[in-house]
Amino acid sequence: MGESIAEATIISWLKNEGDSIEVDEAVLEIATDKVDSEVPSMEAGILTKKLFNEGDVVKVGEPIALITAVGSAPSVAPVEATPKEIPTAIIENTISVAKQAVTSPSLSNGETNRFYSPLVMNIARTEGISMQQLENIPGTGKEGRVTKRDILSYVKNGGASSTTSTTVPAPNPQVSVPVSAPKEAPAINLNPGDEIIEMDRMRKLIADHMVMSKSTSPHVTSFVEADVTNLVNWRNKIKGGFKEREGENFTFTPIFIEAIVKAIKDFPMINISVSGDNIIKHKNINIGMAAALPSGNLIVPVIKNADFMNLTGLAKTVNDLARRARSNKLKPDEIQGGTYTVTNVGTFGNLLGTPIINQPQVAIMAMGAIVKKPAVIETEHGDLIGIRHKMFLSHSYDHRVVDGALGGMFVRRVADYLEQWDDTQEV
Repeated sequence: MGESIAEATIISWLKNEGDSIEVDEAVLEIATDKVDSEVPSMEAGILTKKLFNEGDVVKVGEPIALITAVGSAPSVAPVEATPKEIPTAIIENTISVAKQAVTSPSLSNGETNRFYSPLVMNIARTEGISMQQLENIPGTGKEGRVTKRDILSYVKNGGASSTTSTTVPAPNPQVSVPVSAPKEAPAINLNPGDEIIEMDRMRKLIADHMVMSKSTSPHVTSFVEADVTNLVNWRNKIKGGFKEREGENFTFTPIFIEAIVKAIKDFPMINISVSGDNIIKHKNINIGMAAALPSGNLIVPVIKNADFMNLTGLAKTVNDLARRARSNKLKPDEIQGGTYTVTNVGTFGNLLGTPIINQPQVAIMAMGAIVKKPAVIETEHGDLIGIRHKMFLSHSYDHRVVDGALGGMFVRRVADYLEQWDDTQEV
């Protein structure tokens, strides 16, 4: 699942205790961030014992169930099992334990006997929650552990500590202290016929992530209109042959991604993240591509090391991720590790948009609809009016670390790569 995953929630058990299991057969469904995935069994046998219930948040690497391999001698000591139910294998999440060091001197698991996952510690450090406050947060996880949901709820409710005394922490460059508690949403008057629809789990996650992003980063958006006539004509020329040869559609998305990757190489300080007073400059260029789901929700699968792919590779990867996103077949690691995100709002006929940054990134670009417009064309014989294919690029960036000059030059460079497209190249 990737080392960035610290914990997962058990959604549902697909097998009951006593059921037989085949190798690679799905045993349960788990959820991490916005991805639901199945956990297959690595052994054939009988499900002897479930170690967690549905709804439990489980730390990465913990055993979640025991199975008995039929007809083989026991190789693992029994855990609350009868002599006839001696387990011979343990089903575990196929993830390495995230070895994410918590370096903040004010937040350390060593100061308490209570366990906190790396994810919870990171959120606490980012939100300026001291260890004393963390100790007072009621935990709903196993053995009273604080889960991601618990700490986000604490932050959403203003971080009110259960203690009566209030202390002002010493300045810490790795901890951002909130200026004020968030305001409560205004009450809504319900009228006859109004329908109340509860948010599903993914929509709640999206809502929390968007609010967090706006409160973390001062957003600025720069716009550029690009003439992509040569690009459009070239794609129309090659897409039929590409479909016949590769069995894949050739959309505009891989073209946009290639232009963005080139621009990131020109302006590497766009490919960064912020950690306290430190800037992390990423070596890898991992492009997230926002994809709309049939449910109306949004997910952002990531193309890892996009700078090592040619157009054919990008096209195949884009299609594969989009297809599996729509069918809920993405792996948790495939939505992690993005360093820059692109969203194609033109798919819905929108001319432009002001996208919200996908934290912990510092920038995101929205590609608007490509439309035909009358435009002035400069030639050696004078100016002419012609029909051109135009589109808007919208670049939202974190003004803490990306100034208008860099943000504006970056989106202009992306437009330049699209406008100067080589219509003689083959793919």
